[in-house]
Amino acid sequence: MPDAATKTPTGTPVIELRNVSKTFGEVRSLQGVNFAVYPGEVVGLLGDNGAGKSTMVKTVMGYHSPDPGGEIWFKGQRIDDWSVARARSLGIETIYQERALCEKQPIWRNMFMGREPRTKWGLLDVRKMREESARLMSQHMGFTSAAVHPDNVVSTMSGGEKQGVAITRALYFDAQLVILDEPTVGLSLSETKKTLEFVQSIKDAGRSAIFIDHNIFHVYPVVDRLYVLDRGKVAGVYHKSEITMDELIERLYHVARTGTLN
Repeated sequence: MPDAATKTPTGTPVIELRNVSKTFGEVRSLQGVNFAVYPGEVVGLLGDNGAGKSTMVKTVMGYHSPDPGGEIWFKGQRIDDWSVARARSLGIETIYQERALCEKQPIWRNMFMGREPRTKWGLLDVRKMREESARLMSQHMGFTSAAVHPDNVVSTMSGGEKQGVAITRALYFDAQLVILDEPTVGLSLSETKKTLEFVQSIKDAGRSAIFIDHNIFHVYPVVDRLYVLDRGKVAGVYHKSEITMDELIERLYHVARTGTLN
């Protein structure tokens, strides 16, 4: 079985964590984590409960600041004033497993919520929002049926379609890095397939993504590289071309049992 990290992408990462640790009281949730996502790359983040995935992702999102000595870099620039607002201003968007959509509102309201265009008189430009939503639904989400309309209420959509709205919204507003927090939880087989197609659309658009999930069968098909976390440390980094799914499963079992790669 191939060793970790023998095929590292080249160029400048979109986001990079260097020697990042995070301590809460006496609990050290992250320990010297080095992590990078490159342009046009989908990176999978795997690990059992308590491995440190949530802490690491919240650090990328700006909710947590690294302990002294840790650094966060964005497109080759070290960022010292890291925060949620700073991360979002740089184009980091998160799509939670709850999908962060208003179920009782129509698609067009969800697509532009908080970023509504206005007319020259300062009023909401409803016409533009409906027209843009219709275009995005057709060109980027693959909705060609007349039954699917921007005025449709989100609660009438399937789970996979809802994820599509959230991902398309992020790309429309020029997200450079999309964080997907267990996007397939609770979805049916067909909805999961649709969601994975939307994840692929992120890469097709030349953007980057972090895909967090417990289900390796969902993560493996759509990622370029995978990071395995265990007890707050990076236990392995793999390029998908260098490791089969069966080999990765065996490695995950070994890490969970022993906390080591060997």
